[in-house]
Amino acid sequence: MSLRESPVGDDIAKRLSRIAGHASSLKRMWDEGTDCDDLLTQVSAVRAALDQVGKVILEHHIEECVGEAIRHADAEDAIRDLKRSLDRLF
Repeated sequence: MSLRESPVGDDIAKRLSRIAGHASSLKRMWDEGTDCDDLLTQVSAVRAALDQVGKVILEHHIEECVGEAIRHADAEDAIRDLKRSLDRLF
């Protein structure tokens, strides 16, 4: 099942829309000359939101893709796939 078709697909879409709004706010704040503390707070909010989206996507990947490899008794492939995914995220 693709991520978009999964039960978490709508949740991820909503989170991404919120992140886009936060990023737009950050740009507007920059253009308006907002002070550093407020900019850093907004950067932190965007980063935290992205981390949460990454976590949800990784969880789906583990359940679907890594789980599929495990079900087919291919532990080496499952471990390799999980390591690649972790490298991409971190």
